Amino acid sequence: MRVAILGCGYVGLELGRRLTDAGHGVVGVRRSESGLADVQAAGVTPVRADVTDPESLSAVGDVDAVVYAVSAGGRGVEAAREAYVEGLRTAIDALGDRDDPPDRLVYTGSTGVYGDHGGEWVDESTPPAPDTERGEVLLEAERIARERSEERGIDGTVARFAGLYGPDRYRIDRYLDGPVTEGWLNLLHRADAAGAVAHLLTEDLARDEVVLVVDDEPVRRPDLAAWLAEQVGAPAPSTRTVAERLSGSDLPEGSRARIRADKRCSNAKLRGLGYEFEFPTYREGYREAVEEYASGE
Repeated sequence: MRVAILGCGYVGLELGRRLTDAGHGVVGVRRSESGLADVQAAGVTPVRADVTDPESLSAVGDVDAVVYAVSAGGRGVEAAREAYVEGLRTAIDALGDRDDPPDRLVYTGSTGVYGDHGGEWVDESTPPAPDTERGEVLLEAERIARERSEERGIDGTVARFAGLYGPDRYRIDRYLDGPVTEGWLNLLHRADAAGAVAHLLTEDLARDEVVLVVDDEPVRRPDLAAWLAEQVGAPAPSTRTVAERLSGSDLPEGSRARIRADKRCSNAKLRGLGYEFEFPTYREGYREAVEEYASGE
C-alpha cells in the first residue's frame, strides 16, 4: 500500500514509522524545510508541500491512501479554518482529480465536536454539538472529509482523536503544580493514535465511517493529578470547580466553552473493529514518564 501522510508531525511521524516497518510505501508531507529532517529520520520519504497550494501537492506521487493529520499551528479560528477546511478541501481536489486518485482518506479529527454533555457518555451515534467556533470548523472539516471525498470516488474515514499525550507531551509538572480544574479527561497516547489509524488502513476498516479513537478509561482531572502525585511521591495538587476557574476570568469565550465541555468518550466501536491498545489507560501510558520523573532524569 502506498500512503501519503499530509501533516507528518507528532502523530504522523509515528504512523509513518509503523507503516514503513510493515513494508508499506510512505511519504510524509511537511510545509517547512526544517520539518523534513524529522520525516527522513523516521525512515519516511520526505516531501515538501503546502496543503493549501494545489500546485505544490503535485510533488506527492500517486498513492492508495491519504492520511490528513495537518496541524493548525495555533488556536485561532482562522488558522484552524485554513488548515482543517481550506487545506483539506484543496488536498482532496488536487489528489482526487488525478488519473490514479487515492482509494481512501483518513481525516484525524477531534472529540471537540461533541461540546458539553454534562459528563455523560458519547459515542459515534451521539450528534455532534460543538459550542465553540473552532469546534464548528472541525465539524465542517469532517463533512468535507466524507462528502467531498465521496464526490471524487474516495472513501473518507473520520478518526476523532481524544486528547493526545506521549513523548514531549506528558506535562506532569502542569498537573502537579495545580490547581486542577474538575471535569472529565478523555485521553489517547500517541502510540495508539498512530496504531489505530494504521489498523484502520491495513485492515481496510471503517470506510465512510466515523470512529472515536480514545483509550479505555476516561479520568477526572483531579484523579489523574492525584495519581501522578502519588506515583512520583509529591503532594496532591489543589483542585477547583469549573465555576471557580471561570470566575473573574478574562479568558476568551472559546476557552471558557472548552473548560465547560464535559463528556466521557466510548471506544467500543474501535474495540469492536479489533484494535488492541498498547496503552489502554493513563496508568500504562504514563508509567515510563513517571518513572523517569521520579528518578530525576
